[in-house]
Amino acid sequence: MRVLLAEDDEMLGRGLAQALAGAGWSVDWVRDGALASSALADGGYTCMLLDLGLPGQDGTEVLRRARQRGDKTPVIVLTARDGLDDRVLGLDLGADDYLLKPFAFRELAARMRAVVRRRDGSAHSLIGGDALRLDLSTREAFLAGRDEALVLTAREFALLHALLERPGAILSREQLENRIYGWGEEVTSNAIDVLIHGMRRKLGTDVIRNVRGLGWRVPAAQAPANP
Repeated sequence: MRVLLAEDDEMLGRGLAQALAGAGWSVDWVRDGALASSALADGGYTCMLLDLGLPGQDGTEVLRRARQRGDKTPVIVLTARDGLDDRVLGLDLGADDYLLKPFAFRELAARMRAVVRRRDGSAHSLIGGDALRLDLSTREAFLAGRDEALVLTAREFALLHALLERPGAILSREQLENRIYGWGEEVTSNAIDVLIHGMRRKLGTDVIRNVRGLGWRVPAAQAPANP
């Protein structure tokens, strides 16, 4: 999955980017508010981590503009501003969560999973249907008729998450690339084809279907069936 990190502190930003990449996220890191607004407007992000004290354009303005144009990307505010008014302002502007610096990465990761689950309309970590379910917490897939969970790579997980959150919808090559790969990653012309071929070997050929000339989808029967 792809995250936008807006943080101007070099040490914190670099450490977070490395930790997120190690946890399987594709990370785009920006250091000022204008770039944060521009990147968010381009879309494709599962989540945004937003520092309020950004140069050029304050984080609150980045958030205000995003919500005004209808952007529903989950946003977690990361800030050293611990005043009640600051927290209330951030939440009122549309932040999904608020985390004070310094923080433990494990807590941040848990909060990221939580806001993504809420965006997907579930309080549970499982999305998908009876034929295939995806656990957002453990990054495992559960296929009907198999007792053992399938352990996924970061890119396999991002691919299934993109498809299962919109069952029946056709996602183009460009849409999938935007969800799976970050700015600094080289993407070959057949990268998505190779990834899907590998997934079909794990899941079978009927789970991810190609719509010739348009893209890929999972059947609408995969609509969420969370407990």
